[in-house]
Amino acid sequence: MRLSMVAVACFVGLLSFTAAASAQDRSAPSGAPSIQAPNTTDSNVPDAKLDAVAAAVKTVFSVNNDYEQRIAGAPEEEKRRLITEGTQAVSKAVTDNGLSVAEYTAILEVAHNNPAVRDKILQRLK
Repeated sequence: MRLSMVAVACFVGLLSFTAAASAQDRSAPSGAPSIQAPNTTDSNVPDAKLDAVAAAVKTVFSVNNDYEQRIAGAPEEEKRRLITEGTQAVSKAVTDNGLSVAEYTAILEVAHNNPAVRDKILQRLK
């Protein structure tokens, strides 16, 4: 039961945190290659993507907790740098699991709105 509560809290928290990372991903230089998010508007998210999201959620949750603690204890002049560094670390955690930030965010949004997808990810987090 505790893991499910943690996972649900993670989904809620990550949606806001990954929004910043997604905005950074979209602001890539115009010459950078663009990676489009897959069509994830329904419950037909491929199992491989669900596996990758579950793995990324675990890593992102850890990175997020680490940076929240660092930011909370940092002097005011360091907080902006730590926020930027944390956003980059979250993006790296996602891409290290084989997803673009846009894919990750899109699948989390689907999971937020679709109980079937959410349950599939929660099962993988157990």
